Amino acid sequence: MPHTLDADAVRKWCGLALDALGRARADIDAINVYPVADGDTGTNLYLTVESAARAVDAAFDGHAASAAVSRPTLADVVRAMAHGALIGARGNSGTILAQLLRGMADVLADGPVEGNPGTGEADGLRRALRRAVDLAYLAVAHPVEGTVLTVAVAAAEGAERATGDVATVARAAYEGARAALQATPGQLDVLARAGVVDAGGYGLVTVLGGLAEALSGEAPAALAPVRPLGGALATAGQDPAGCPADGAPDGGPGFEVIYLLEADDTAVTALRERLDALGDSLVVVGGDGLWNVHVHVDDAGAAVEAGIQAGRPYRIRITHFGGAAARKADADGQDRPDPAVVLPDRTGAQDSTAGPRGERATRAVVAVVPGDGLAALCAEAGATAVATRAGEPPASGELVEAVRRADAREVVLLPNDTELHHTAAAAAAQARAEGVRAAVIPTRSAVQGIAALAVHEPGRSFDEDVVAMTSAAGATRYAELAVAERQSWTMAGVCQAGDVLGMIDGDVAVIGSELAATAETVLDRMLASGGEMVTLVLGAGLADEVAERLERHVREGHFAVDTVVYRGGQPTTPLIIGVE
Repeated sequence: MPHTLDADAVRKWCGLALDALGRARADIDAINVYPVADGDTGTNLYLTVESAARAVDAAFDGHAASAAVSRPTLADVVRAMAHGALIGARGNSGTILAQLLRGMADVLADGPVEGNPGTGEADGLRRALRRAVDLAYLAVAHPVEGTVLTVAVAAAEGAERATGDVATVARAAYEGARAALQATPGQLDVLARAGVVDAGGYGLVTVLGGLAEALSGEAPAALAPVRPLGGALATAGQDPAGCPADGAPDGGPGFEVIYLLEADDTAVTALRERLDALGDSLVVVGGDGLWNVHVHVDDAGAAVEAGIQAGRPYRIRITHFGGAAARKADADGQDRPDPAVVLPDRTGAQDSTAGPRGERATRAVVAVVPGDGLAALCAEAGATAVATRAGEPPASGELVEAVRRADAREVVLLPNDTELHHTAAAAAAQARAEGVRAAVIPTRSAVQGIAALAVHEPGRSFDEDVVAMTSAAGATRYAELAVAERQSWTMAGVCQAGDVLGMIDGDVAVIGSELAATAETVLDRMLASGGEMVTLVLGAGLADEVAERLERHVREGHFAVDTVVYRGGQPTTPLIIGVE
């Protein structure tokens, strides 16, 4: 029985699409040969739709908890779906799918046109699919036919040719996309050589099949099994032609860089131009101040730095297409970079980036730190530290001087403060003008800098070292304890002068009256989502008894979580917390 295109239908669509991608994920991964044969398109699409589905479920849960409104509207749900896909988008195809869903949401959120509700819904779906295609082509720097974009066009055209209710239009879009998918090997040589259809297009057809089923109540005709030449699906780590997928094809870029970015439209326009010059497979999707950036590059650090110059990048994910050999498996089964320059309190080992006396070092790390204790810690780990004085951050000229003192051919900068990202970027630009290869890792706290420094290894290639340090910093959540100077509104409510503020990832999350108790609450909140190590950085004058109390709290309340304590000496922040 056909259904109307309402909030329930969208929720059902997300569930059906997710289930279908779960069944097809391995097959889609196996035929993934374009733009990089890295065997993850199906997985990336699944994770993207999973994020969209979770956002839709959250919209329903939020309204169910409200006494005023019991059910969300279609506009509520499609916007949640688009936002969830945007923040959870993975890979090239997942990022494009997020933009397609955003385009559909732009139209569907306005509701059906005037007239018969069924006919209005059908017309709305036609316009939504066309809007989706238009936005997707704008998001891709260099569109290529024979890909998910071609399949999306066919879906929109199929819908526009169809007459009838919204279920009929959805089925026509699916059939149009399905036919276009079968034609993709004739449009893209790499697909023809491997004997496969486009993996991203296959995933989009699967998603559209979920939409058709949600609206018609009947499952559409299943896609025929897609097998590469030779008759067997490729195994993980191989492309369908049987070639190991251990690097970028045809000498292409070696890294995939993805991050969310808070920036305005003007900055994103400049970002597109800069990233387009750095690499390929550039897709920038989103709007209204929030963007998802995807690009393949050789210089991962430069791609991240471009985001810093445009706005605030976060949730940074960097994948080395040939980097499996550069990682080792920990005892817990997780891949981690081989540590070389490790902080003494963690392993007792020390190393230095400097070569023999008088010889210029190959690589150096310059870190901004808020206290003398942290400066000494960084120096012990082989980094050049720039300490802030009396709460005043250093200027870019001070960072440039630090780079010169390091006297290295390659430099990694750790600003350790969101407000210093642009300063560090300016210093890196000056260093490059002086012949030094430089990269900025957008660390937002000293504990993220500590995590990055702990995995720094000068023996690796520059790009791999930047990737490892960026990943370590990104995996570290941070918090700060501060004392309110005046009454103020915060995310956690109104605070009074003298209250202790527990700020997690930059936002006030806890307001308390006593530092140790507030810190315990902050730790519990941070560890609720998991963690393996807690780092406590004590400010100037903070008693050792506080650290001992917090260590005991972690040990008794959070099994198997280690704690390390540093005397940072920062004058204005009594306590900094990191959770890795």
